[in-house]
Amino acid sequence: MRLLLVTFLFLKIFSPAYANTIYYLTKIPNLEIYDLTASNGIKYLKAEKSFRVGFRENNVQCDKTSENSIKKKFDLIKKNFNKYDKKFLEKINLKYVVLCENLKVAEIKTAGVPNHEVKTLIVDIKFDERYFERSMHHELFHMIEASYKNLFSYKEWEKYNNKKFKYAKCSTCTNKLDLSLINNTKGFLTEYSMSTASEDMAEIFSFLMTKNKKLKNIILNDPVLYKKTLFLKNEVLKIDNNYKFN
Repeated sequence: MRLLLVTFLFLKIFSPAYANTIYYLTKIPNLEIYDLTASNGIKYLKAEKSFRVGFRENNVQCDKTSENSIKKKFDLIKKNFNKYDKKFLEKINLKYVVLCENLKVAEIKTAGVPNHEVKTLIVDIKFDERYFERSMHHELFHMIEASYKNLFSYKEWEKYNNKKFKYAKCSTCTNKLDLSLINNTKGFLTEYSMSTASEDMAEIFSFLMTKNKKLKNIILNDPVLYKKTLFLKNEVLKIDNNYKFN
């Protein structure tokens, strides 16, 4: 109790200096500490004011969210990120999770923005409730992929699909945006999976990391999805052979 009080007073007294430190580490302005108690070492930060950041030509923007909004979602957020242990997070270069709302990249709404170079994942806490949990794992997978590009070969992945199928050049170069589970999968779990190989991998990973009663039977009954899932699991285990899915 005393330690928590001292920590609180320290942050209160030195908050301007600490704010500068946060900016130096994340390259995102207007952030303050929300929670430092995660056992896996994740530092949760919140937007004190709306911000615009130059990950890609200053085109990432997100708004401040209320304390009450964060409180409603925080247990869920922490529960999902707690699925990853400290050792694995260090390997994929994730240390900071930024909480804000109305997140956009180039004016296009998105669930999250990962940047492994600054060890940061921005999360929109107001993202569609139906897909919110999956979205956290989806975006985290992009940090896994960015950290280990040699393991996730698009050429190898594309061999699993029907030869006539072609991905789009980018995830926003197509109208395939639906995140709901497809009834007749044919190698893809969602419509968004069909946009790019990277998004296809991230979608499968997101389902593997969240509870879905139908998933096991779907994968077993779809030869393409079975091969993709096996590939994905094998490559992640090369990063950490103790990794646990879900």
